[in-house]
Amino acid sequence: MHNNQSDTEKSRLRAVNTLLSPDETRDEALDKFVRLASRVLGISGSFISIIDDNNQYIKASQNFDLKQSTRGDSLCRHVVDGNGELVVEDTLLDDRFVSHPFVTGQPFMRFYAGVSLTNEDGFVLGTLCVTDVEPRVFSDEQLITLKFLSELVTSFLDAWSHAGFVDVITNLPNRQRLVRDIQQLALDNPEQSHKLMLIDCIEIQRAYELARTVGTGPAEQLLKHIAISVFHRLKMNGETTLYAFAPGRFAIVQPSETALQAQDVVNTLSNMNADLGENISIALEVFTGETEFLPGQLSANEALRQAVSALHEGIHTNVTAMPFDTSYDSRRTDDFLIMNDLASALKMDEDLYLVYQPKICLHSGKTVGLEALIRWDHPLRGELFPSQFIPLAKKTNLLSELTDWVINRVIAQLKTWNQEYTLIPVSINASERDFSKPGFADALAAKLQDAQLPASVMGIECLENELVTESRVAVEGLQSLKAHGFDISLDDFGIGYSNISYLQDLPLDVVKIDMSLITRLANDATSRIIVSNIIRMLKELNYTVLAEGVETEATLTLLKQYGCDQVQGYFCSKPIPASDIEHWLAPRAR
Repeated sequence: MHNNQSDTEKSRLRAVNTLLSPDETRDEALDKFVRLASRVLGISGSFISIIDDNNQYIKASQNFDLKQSTRGDSLCRHVVDGNGELVVEDTLLDDRFVSHPFVTGQPFMRFYAGVSLTNEDGFVLGTLCVTDVEPRVFSDEQLITLKFLSELVTSFLDAWSHAGFVDVITNLPNRQRLVRDIQQLALDNPEQSHKLMLIDCIEIQRAYELARTVGTGPAEQLLKHIAISVFHRLKMNGETTLYAFAPGRFAIVQPSETALQAQDVVNTLSNMNADLGENISIALEVFTGETEFLPGQLSANEALRQAVSALHEGIHTNVTAMPFDTSYDSRRTDDFLIMNDLASALKMDEDLYLVYQPKICLHSGKTVGLEALIRWDHPLRGELFPSQFIPLAKKTNLLSELTDWVINRVIAQLKTWNQEYTLIPVSINASERDFSKPGFADALAAKLQDAQLPASVMGIECLENELVTESRVAVEGLQSLKAHGFDISLDDFGIGYSNISYLQDLPLDVVKIDMSLITRLANDATSRIIVSNIIRMLKELNYTVLAEGVETEATLTLLKQYGCDQVQGYFCSKPIPASDIEHWLAPRAR
């Protein structure tokens, strides 16, 4: 029983401390309540007090100058410790207060009437009081009115607490409440080790897509159902709080020695479904991320950041129970810094440049095209290759900005070369996100037209992946590019999406066989069988076939035998700057 009482008192103190935190909007409303109390009851002085174990704090007042006192000195403690109400019509006639310093001195309280402020959880937080420097008669009707006003105040404070600290969909304590409770741990148990665990049941983006597809009502019902299922499966009790951290994502903070084990949570929540209504259920995949911390040494926000970092690392690596680790956290931080630097490089138009790799025709030996490749001369990190920043950019909107940057630079370069040479096509790499954008093909064609260049001098290379092959919008984007006269190449063929039937759906001109297959040709019989059959199939489908990563004459000879059309690779030429590419164009000088 003692422990339960202790837990109850801790909960009350947490509620009290929430009211002691600064909140301008809340305190302005409390000021209006005390003015209303004075006006309705016809008594000049009024105040709202909040009381903890040691002190009384005046949160709002009217004609009452006291701001704070000890709990022992406050008249209000008799309300809080008593039956919830106290009326003293003349304090000099009451033995308890006749020599009280607040009666004999400032603020000279000769009359006092106070009632408790009790929230919806039954916790007494403080008082609503009226007071005067002269004795007064206070009727039963006035006391009823004062109690009614106190109920209005607590109703407002409960609503304020719900608005700020309760998730409106699941009715669970929200992330702000979690932050506040961890901050309170820093005061109550600063040196006791705790674990913060985040539980992800549904990808947030998926939840948003569901809302867009079925409407917010069914989506909210789904999230409520997930919260109820998690709560009951984990058998949450009064000593542990389940927080709604984000849509479909929950949090638990517990002392380390009694904390739930992350893998046990995953096992308990496995095979969980959520009801979307109309006999439709969604299978959920659960991931957890956790961090262990001392509340007195780690801020609440940093604890949350570490738990989020662990959770995202687990989702990214498909590890269902992931503890926080500084090594991957540092890597993620470094990735963020790289993206921040890339955003600056794009904005300032500094440090990024293009190189061009020739494409050689195996039948004539002539250069028939160039591929534009981006490079980054980072001021601190040195030369960065695309593999070091493009995968990171794909996770942000910077990828589209990079594509725009490359397009503009290639067009400018083509315009310059066009003054002196007969041009050969230059291809650029574009993502599914790029050519799925409405009007992408039209805008690209317009840019070339403004530069007085035909669409035939620019090719578009896209990666072989499911995003392209299964996206109707992406396919339509490629078809629009094709309709404008752009050549379309499928890059890295042979390592990605295994269902090659999609070839008949894409408007392709060139298929590029990935270098991982080409580099093993000379020494691996299996690779020779695979590549030779791929080339034969693609040729029968009337595609131009280009082999990437050709580095030896032996490989080149085999590709000629297999009927390959074009090659790229270091054996012919590495990617080189625009200033050095002009000798490839010289035979085509006007």
